[in-house]
Amino acid sequence: MGVVAVNSADPDISGLERERSLRQFPQYGSINGHGGDTCPTCCGTGRIPRGHEDQLVAVIPCNDVRLRPRRTKLYVFISMAVCLFLSCLILFFLFPRSVTLTPVSVESVMVYFTDSEMQIDVRNRVTLTNNNFVPVQIVEFNVQGLVQDVLVGKNKICNTTSLHSRSQTSYTYNIGLPITDVGLNTYCKSSDIKIHSLFVQLQLTLNISYLSHTEQLTQETYEYIDCGANSTIPHPVR
Repeated sequence: MGVVAVNSADPDISGLERERSLRQFPQYGSINGHGGDTCPTCCGTGRIPRGHEDQLVAVIPCNDVRLRPRRTKLYVFISMAVCLFLSCLILFFLFPRSVTLTPVSVESVMVYFTDSEMQIDVRNRVTLTNNNFVPVQIVEFNVQGLVQDVLVGKNKICNTTSLHSRSQTSYTYNIGLPITDVGLNTYCKSSDIKIHSLFVQLQLTLNISYLSHTEQLTQETYEYIDCGANSTIPHPVR
């Protein structure tokens, strides 16, 4: 019995195998095996060459439910609501609020007499209120004292500390008022007058810094002191 050798490279045999494979595996993009293009991965054989599994091409029909995510509008609405809430929250905490400077009282008054003039050292107390949710840095504090619209003394304070968020603190400062006016010196040194009330106008200027910007607060107040002796007791500022 003779054996007939079949050459695997015979084009007729290869064509038959390809036709048999195409009958089992429809062409790429065909519907019910009719029409379509050649599969770009398997080259029309219906099989993936070994070692090329990572080059698979997935074909998903247009009516696949995976192409139509569910509750898309709900997810978009929730995302917009969360973004709006976070924006409002950031604006609420970072929106600049007021920082107030309020004169409180006169702590003490020291009077020094000389032959030609009179030196008055006034110690006052003010209240600083920070309504922000961030700390406030106090840059500079200036005080000017005027008597009868004449500048008689001033003080500049630069070593103040920062003011914590949502807090209130009291600060004490001194200002010297040298009185050289002859009439005022006579009035304050007179022994015939029992009460030597001297009205002093104080102009307060506070420079602060917070949220990357600077701000200036001004306050003007009037207070009375006894310039005849060291007898002025602490009293509220009017």
